[in-house]
Amino acid sequence: MAKATLLVLQGVDQGKRATIGQQTVSLGRGPQNTIRILDTEVSRNHAEILFENEHWTLHDLDSSNGSFVNGQSIRSHMLKTGDQLQIGRTILLFTEMASPGSSEIASRIDLLSADDPDKSQIVGTVASSEGKPLARQASVSRIAPVITADDNLQTLYRISEEAVRATDSLDLLLHRMLDLTIDAVGADRACMLVAESRSDRILPRVFSHRPGVNPNERMPVSTSIVNYVIAQGEGVWTSDALHDSRFDPGHSIVQAGIREAMCVPMQGRYELMGVIYVDITSPADYLLKGGAPRTFREELLTLLLAIGRQSALAVENFRYQEALVTAERLAAVGQTIASLSHDIKNILQGVRGGSYLIDMGLNEGKEELIRKGWTIVERNQDRIYGLVMDMLTYSKERQPTLKESDLNSVVEEVNRLIEGRIADHPTRTELHLEENLPTTLFDPEGILRAVLNVATNAIDAVEESDNGKVIISTDYDAETELLSVTVKDNGTGIPVAERNHIFDLFKSTKGARGTGLGLTVSQKIMHEHGGEIQVTCPEGGGCIFRLAWPRITDDAAPLEHTGAPTRNESSAPG
Repeated sequence: MAKATLLVLQGVDQGKRATIGQQTVSLGRGPQNTIRILDTEVSRNHAEILFENEHWTLHDLDSSNGSFVNGQSIRSHMLKTGDQLQIGRTILLFTEMASPGSSEIASRIDLLSADDPDKSQIVGTVASSEGKPLARQASVSRIAPVITADDNLQTLYRISEEAVRATDSLDLLLHRMLDLTIDAVGADRACMLVAESRSDRILPRVFSHRPGVNPNERMPVSTSIVNYVIAQGEGVWTSDALHDSRFDPGHSIVQAGIREAMCVPMQGRYELMGVIYVDITSPADYLLKGGAPRTFREELLTLLLAIGRQSALAVENFRYQEALVTAERLAAVGQTIASLSHDIKNILQGVRGGSYLIDMGLNEGKEELIRKGWTIVERNQDRIYGLVMDMLTYSKERQPTLKESDLNSVVEEVNRLIEGRIADHPTRTELHLEENLPTTLFDPEGILRAVLNVATNAIDAVEESDNGKVIISTDYDAETELLSVTVKDNGTGIPVAERNHIFDLFKSTKGARGTGLGLTVSQKIMHEHGGEIQVTCPEGGGCIFRLAWPRITDDAAPLEHTGAPTRNESSAPG
């Protein structure tokens, strides 16, 4: 079954990947879509992707801001691997799932050893370092027309364009380049044998053929020729016509046709990445009717050498990016472990301190010590629970569980949770709740965690103040269809140098008291709802965090708005 993927390159859902099959896939902001795009500039029902005639086609559904493919506005467009779809502010990369695996590719190719009955002989070579001009004309067969300098430059341009096209599959990248190679040199079949990244073995990696060629016929590849190309670093042109007894007088040419092949190295910057092997065959019945043998020429061999160079650079670049991503992942894992270990250690120290007071109180019969110790244990239990919940929320790619919910009730629950923490502290909290909030769909558990994290940070900011105050308010803007929760404190504020990093993972301004997860998780939850957190810090001190997201209903009718704040705007109320 044909499958493809959509990877979000840019937008609030950056990094998310969705797999699509042959069923119709709808894209839009509404919860009923197959793929929800949480972008305020995306229509409720924006576009759909249909599988038609063995291809995927993107259709715009009369969206307000339109749909684009590779920067061009479209109404309907057949997609191919590497296409970039823009919907609102979101850019997605379309990639068809990987071509046949290496085992299937190997079944399409016969690797002939020196003992196999392959009578092809080298009839021409070109050194990869010669750099002969590609402008020389060549007269070749009807399959390979006269090649000009412009043709060669256009071919190399298209090959280079494919080499830098965004993709997450090396096989698909090489397959596209192989298809262009077949057209450029007039070959019947082509394959790439690529060196494994973890060993020196060069194995069949991709295979392609021109339309009309029997797809079940195996392609013979001479290992002697391949080894010669690897050892000498030269491109070679071979034919079985000059040394075949069928061309002696008295032998019938009907037995078989004439086969020619070219093989060139894929020489990278520092090492050989593999070889490209192409061939053509002039059928015997065609030759008996007086047809001229189809043949390659030295000029095509020179062009194929240039293609081999570009293909090798593409393999090198892809592997470099793979290694870079792997290194970044390992570094991220190390940072995560170090940060979480530090946070858990601090929490456990608090639990041990509370347990010590409880033990002392039990031994000495002092109830006040037991209560004090238990309070410390409870506080650290809340910290470890919050840390675990933040870890789970951040680690999972998920769609929010939308329910018709009352935002005021969620905020009231947040206030009850933080009141227990400040019971013995002069800090005060105030609730300013909008009375006429409309019914809406959102994830109540997610919104509660997002608001609780921000409110907890506000409590921490005023904890050392004798007149600390935190105000939590709800609001609904009918013009922009935005729901919002605003958390305002009168603490010392956030230093200017740190304001651009407050949403970075494991970046905390609270020292040992903070995990650096809370605000990151809150922002992630807002993005899941298609919203954003904006922060302002007035000159007089304090901070204002505004969590805003578009209203969602279960009605499928389009609901458009253009006044939603962008990431660069700061529109929190004073």
